[in-house]
Amino acid sequence: MSELIPEPVHPGQIRTSDADRERVAAVLREAAAEGRLDLGELDDRLGRVYAARTYAELEPLTHDLPAVGSSLFPHPPPAYVAGAPVSRSGFALAGKFERSGPWSVGPEFTCLAFWGGGLVDLRDAIFTVGAVRINAYALMGGLEIWVPEQATVHVTGIGVMGGFDHRATGPGAPGAPTVTVGGFALWGGVAIKRKPSERELRMRKQEKKRRKLENWSPDSDD
Repeated sequence: MSELIPEPVHPGQIRTSDADRERVAAVLREAAAEGRLDLGELDDRLGRVYAARTYAELEPLTHDLPAVGSSLFPHPPPAYVAGAPVSRSGFALAGKFERSGPWSVGPEFTCLAFWGGGLVDLRDAIFTVGAVRINAYALMGGLEIWVPEQATVHVTGIGVMGGFDHRATGPGAPGAPTVTVGGFALWGGVAIKRKPSERELRMRKQEKKRRKLENWSPDSDD
């Protein structure tokens, strides 16, 4: 079944913190030191930085500077599309299941692997609420939960003659979703991993290529 959930606050309207403003200010000062901004532009943008109250006000101040957008701001989940089905469960009985790509996840998702395996990939998922609970049960099987790098993660599950990985536990970026993973592993394992999305991987690859081209010179081939 599916259910309709009210649309969340637009990511651009999320309130910024003092730390967010200082990160942007540091990038602008570095850009001025590299000659990308003159002193007048720097002064104007710094004034707008410290007056900014939302991400929508901050982001345009660095959009024309190289390789800063992906690292300065959190990557909120895509906006909820009204009428989209919400997946609530996944089961692997002597087999496997996978939830990945732009699938809609509601406030709770339950998964079970019995003599099988499953993957719950939340990196590109459409979060219909800001906090999601994953109930993971591995019985002589294995489950992997991939969460966005920027998410706040709480792991409460336990392993009984099995393993329940807690290493992904930790705070996330402002505005990013919160993912709580509970359940148990009996003669099996549950692994929770922070991973960049496919989009972020492509951006990093492009940035690495751009930096390589910027640093290239004819003498470097000698």
